[in-house]
Amino acid sequence: MAEHPVPSGRARELVAGAYDVHIHVAPDVMNRRIDDLALAPRFADVGLAGFVLKSHYVPTTERAAVVRAAVPGFGAVGAITLNGSVGGMNPIAVEVAGRGGAQMVWLPTVDSANQRECTAQDPEGARPPMWARLQEELREEGMAADPVDVVGPDGTVLDATRQVLRVIAKHDLTLATGHLSAAEIDAVVDAAVDEGVRRIVITHPEFTSQRIAVDRQRALAAKGALLERCFTTPYTGKVTWELWLENIRAVGPEHSVLSSDLGQPFNPPVEDGLALLADRLLAEGFTDEEIRVMAVHNSRWLAGADQERHRGETTPTGAAEGTSG
Repeated sequence: MAEHPVPSGRARELVAGAYDVHIHVAPDVMNRRIDDLALAPRFADVGLAGFVLKSHYVPTTERAAVVRAAVPGFGAVGAITLNGSVGGMNPIAVEVAGRGGAQMVWLPTVDSANQRECTAQDPEGARPPMWARLQEELREEGMAADPVDVVGPDGTVLDATRQVLRVIAKHDLTLATGHLSAAEIDAVVDAAVDEGVRRIVITHPEFTSQRIAVDRQRALAAKGALLERCFTTPYTGKVTWELWLENIRAVGPEHSVLSSDLGQPFNPPVEDGLALLADRLLAEGFTDEEIRVMAVHNSRWLAGADQERHRGETTPTGAAEGTSG
């Protein structure tokens, strides 16, 4: 296995108590670096409080319950992603997941209309996502799901989407925007706020099929959404580290949340992801408090570990007191 960077002790301390709100581990339909039961003690050993189990294809609520029983005190969090394998924009599936203890609801990812239509190319040398091969195999076997729409042709949020949002609000779940387009995200966030959803995160806004401009990111933050800054997006070459960092500075660390999106066999250990991000941010001049807000406070809010969002403001890195960004 390839050698990977090792986090510093200081970085480990800064992310202690955090949840990684976006990981992909076994059991899964794809090969993964580690399984959830083996990973939980590793997280606990390095001071991390929990993780959110993401699958593109199946709900993970029951898996999370098994992990919590096997590792008492560890915060394993279940989730559901609204792709074709769970019926798309299926409020019943979300209701059952919510009753079962899930916390995160991703809108369509691999089956989103935007992801299907995306013609954006990864930069040269970027590593493609593992699900791309599975999606191609399903198409070749005539089993590709229809694209899962969240808005109509005129951009209006569909009734099924609003029903899902109402279920999310009822259970105080976290809405993650998945692989929607920037325009779809704008519409859905407005509808989510209208329906009373409290916890909203914009899934990897720098990813190939999102590419959300910084002014749009600021507008989404002003509506209460957090912007997810995934380790794998720049690490695998889908965006430059420079742009990733610029966006955090421009939108404000208080409006960002760190996650790893790790679990692939060729990438670093999952338990290292948040600390590796902390080391990168430290090297770029971000303060300890800014990193704690992004890694710990905001992740705990999205994971449902904290009932109220941390509201401490941070001074944008590189900005002097009393000056505009």
